[in-house]
Order: sequence, then C-alpha cells, then structure tokens
Amino acid sequence: MLRKTRIALAAVFFIAITLLFLGISGELTKWFGWLPKIQFLPAVLAVNVGVILLLVVLTLVCGRIYCSVICPMGVYQDIVSWLSGQRKGKKMRFHFTKEIKWLRYGIWALFVIALIAGIQVFVAILAPYSAYGRMIRTAIAPASTGTIIVAAVTFLVVTILAWIGGRTYCNTVCPVGTTLSFFSRFALFRPMIDTEKCKSCHVCEKKCKASCIDIDNKKIDYSRCVDCFNCLDNCKFGAMKYRFAYGKAAAAEPQPAAPKATDAGRRAFMAGAAIAVGSAALKAQTKKLDGGLAAIIDKQAPERTTPLTPFGSESVKDFYRRCTACQLCVSNCPNDVLRPSTSLEHLMQPEMSYEKGYCRPECVKCSEVCPAGAIQPLTPQEKTQFHIGTATVDRSLCVVEKDGVKCGNCARHCPVGAIMMVRLNPDDPNSLRIPAVDETKCIGCGACENLCPSRPYSAIHVNGLQVHIKE
Repeated sequence: MLRKTRIALAAVFFIAITLLFLGISGELTKWFGWLPKIQFLPAVLAVNVGVILLLVVLTLVCGRIYCSVICPMGVYQDIVSWLSGQRKGKKMRFHFTKEIKWLRYGIWALFVIALIAGIQVFVAILAPYSAYGRMIRTAIAPASTGTIIVAAVTFLVVTILAWIGGRTYCNTVCPVGTTLSFFSRFALFRPMIDTEKCKSCHVCEKKCKASCIDIDNKKIDYSRCVDCFNCLDNCKFGAMKYRFAYGKAAAAEPQPAAPKATDAGRRAFMAGAAIAVGSAALKAQTKKLDGGLAAIIDKQAPERTTPLTPFGSESVKDFYRRCTACQLCVSNCPNDVLRPSTSLEHLMQPEMSYEKGYCRPECVKCSEVCPAGAIQPLTPQEKTQFHIGTATVDRSLCVVEKDGVKCGNCARHCPVGAIMMVRLNPDDPNSLRIPAVDETKCIGCGACENLCPSRPYSAIHVNGLQVHIKE
C-alpha cells in the first residue's frame, strides 16, 4: 500500500512539474505553481526558511521522501530504472554495495564551495531540479550550444546510471541527496528488518534500487535509502516493515518488527509527502513571410554593454547569484524574451533579448514561477516602476519612411512614452526627424527594439542596468 501511494503521488506531481517546464500548464500553474518553490536548492537560494525547515523535518520524520516523491529528477530515474527492469532476467538485478564516500562527499564539498563562492555554473550543473528542467526545456525548444551540450551530457549520465544501477546518481553525485542523507539516517520512521522473520532470501536486497540493504548483516544504510518501499512489497515473509525506529521495542532487538506501527508509519508518510512525468509537446517552427510571401530576415541580438535581467531582479549580480538555471521562467515566458545565456560566465542562466518579442508591461509570469527568489513577485502595476535598462539609438540603421522622416515605430509603440521624434537640427524646420530617448522614463521593456523594422539589427536597442532602479 505504501509503495502504491508513493508511486501515485510521485506520478501526479511529476506530471505537473513537467508540464510547468514545458510551458503548457495553463490553469495548472494556479494549482501547482508552488511545486518549484518547495524544491530544495531553490528554497535555499530564496532563503525560504519555512520550506527548508519543512523538508528537513519531513526527512527527519519519514526519511528521504523528498527524493522519491518531490524531486522530478529522482522520479525520472525511477522511470528509467523500471523500464530497465522489464528486460528478461533483470527484475532482480540489484545487490548491496558500500557507499563511495570519497566521491559522494567530495562532490558535495565542491558543490557547497561553489555555492558559497557564487560559481553558479557548477551549482546549476549538479542541482537535480535545475538539471531536469534543462533536459525537458532543451528537448522541445532551441537553446544555446552550451546549454544543449550540458543538458545532453546530463541526460546521458543520469539515464545510463539509472538504467544500470537505479539510484546511483542520487546516492553518489546529487548534492541535494547527500545533504538530506545527513538527516535521513536519524529518521523516526524507516524500513526495518525483523530478524526473526527474515529468511535471508535476498529478495529485498535485489529489489533495492538504492543498493542500501545488506541482508547478510541485517542492516540498511539509511543515508542512501530513498523510501521507495520496494523492499516492503517484495518480502514474502513479512520481515520488512516501515515503522517507528526508536523506543523500547527498537532497543530490544537489532531491527525487530512492529506490525502495529505500520499504520503509524503510513500516516507519517501520507502526512509528510507532497509532489510531479510527463507529457511532451513539440513546437512547430514556421517561416515568417510578409504580404508578398517574401522571407523576412530574422533579427539578431545586438551586443549589449550590460546584460538584461528580468523585472523583479534587484540587480544583474543578485539575479545571477540566486538563479539555478532551471529554465522555468524561460518555459513560461509567453513573449520569448527569456533564453539561456551563451556567455561562459552565466552559461545556461536566463537573459533577456528582444528579437522575438518584448517584455509586455502587463506580463509578470516569470516573477510568479521563479522558485529561487532571483525574480521577486511583482504586480503589473509594480513592474512599471522598475527600470532595468535604457534604449540607445543607432542613427545609421534608422529607417527613413518618407519625406526624410524616420519611421517612428519605436516612438509610436513605447508603452511609457520615453521616445519622441525630434529634429536632428532644431533650428531647421526641414531637418530630419529622429527618435530621442528620455532615459528617465525608459524602463527597458524592449518594445522599441522588437518593433523596429530595421534588419538584421534594430536601429534601437536596450542595454541593461547593473542595478535596477525603482521609482
């Protein structure tokens, strides 16, 4: 019963979070938009003390339920491992192995150092939630070469390890799994072995995808146990029980059975467990044509002196310090403004660019879905109070529409009235009219850059501000 309940919860939440990454969730965001916010690393970066404490307490009470239910990468590994187990002669393919301590804790130490030092590229590569998001997003949408390579390598490594060894990635590479292992070894409720009923048949050990059951010595490595409950369902002798691990009964025998505690264990699991695979969607690429069916040249991104980061990020530095590169904001941006950065410094982390759309003042989608606090929640009214960049005009590219007048598209479509058409020579009534930007009004939304007809580079482009200004 416990195993089936866990699978049901994991499937529901895994599907939901996958749909969020695919950007096709619609109303689902209102119901499951909180899922990314309870992922461990985003909660740490957002300094979400409540979520962090909840996950720690959940682990101290129930064990690593987070890894088997909440983490999408963990559930993905379970799916791959299950598929691998359907092969002939592979249903009983696991066996107990000792943890590789030097590798496990070495990776964890490097992760912590990178997190403290702000080396977000290394952090983003190892973070399981973010890695899963990149895998899904890159599979359905164009991305930078660096992001594609990292996502592809992650996919291959995780898939191969899960196919061969079940939860090897979780218990050897994943820094979140290692962090939770410090608490799971003291969990109140755990799978336990009744030494009187156990016949040493090794079935539980052979079905343990975490390879943490040492049936010869009647021991379980709880730092690696992910509470999948496979051992409970496959023991024919009732020797495996999920039960309270302390007290007089626990002290009487090495790992005795306590049938009456089963219901309490089930209640603890149901109360503490919360989460999200998937569905897939392919987006067709259509060729842009003008009224005469002539191909329109695509725009290219200009060289920006300072990168653009979303409304709601306090500064470029703060945004990239907190961002886990999970791609959730990229997936949910309805205007295709956000995309993974190609720079080595911010590889895979999002940046804004306006070749395909602009940041509409009424849209605050990215601030609603960001789980790490890199983009603070905003209302549309608050959004217009922020200045994230300023527009600059390149007169050599500005298109002349007629009678020596520049087209003025940027001025007509600026939502805050920051662009005016002025005479190049104020003293000459016949002087060419050109766009001029009032930097005190410009918020950096990119409407002018996106709607400029100049190709392949816009005659007006936006440079970011290192520190965003709020009125």
